[in-house]
Amino acid sequence: MKAETPKKKKVVKTIRIDVDKCNGCRACEMACSTFHARPRYASNNPARSRVRVLFDPLRDLYVPVYAGDYAPAECCGRDRYTIEGKQYDECGFCRASCPSRDLFKEPDSKLPLKCDMCQDDPQLQEPMCVQWCITDALTYEEREEEVEEEPAPAQELEVGLEALADRFGMDQLLEAVTRMSAAKKP
Repeated sequence: MKAETPKKKKVVKTIRIDVDKCNGCRACEMACSTFHARPRYASNNPARSRVRVLFDPLRDLYVPVYAGDYAPAECCGRDRYTIEGKQYDECGFCRASCPSRDLFKEPDSKLPLKCDMCQDDPQLQEPMCVQWCITDALTYEEREEEVEEEPAPAQELEVGLEALADRFGMDQLLEAVTRMSAAKKP
């Protein structure tokens, strides 16, 4: 009989969203965009925010959504859902940055944005969007989960490089890397 390999424990950080409490002030968008500005807090552009507040005018409902993983291809389904008499398509529930829409893409480079929970050094107690949410519609949670194995950090780098190659072409990307390498040599 084989002994089971022990699973690793991983801390999963999430932001819980209570749409009933959101008043649409968009303070979360502003806090996120200023935190991720370069240099930090130097500018405010909600298009660079990793959280967006979507609005349903028929029901006067605000829905904060934070950016998830990058999807290199569009989804196959375009299913529609009816909730309380209103129709929604799948994109309305999706947190991914994908080729079919501009939501959660950096406006200048079109690189995908992903919520990083405002990781910083020193570590913040809560992401900026949660800190600035005056109605407590956004709350920060940490929980432990068992996982099989850690994802390779190179995957995120490859996603960014692939997006740059798609936008500018592989030749331009390689030329830029060559120039940067030459500039770093003493």
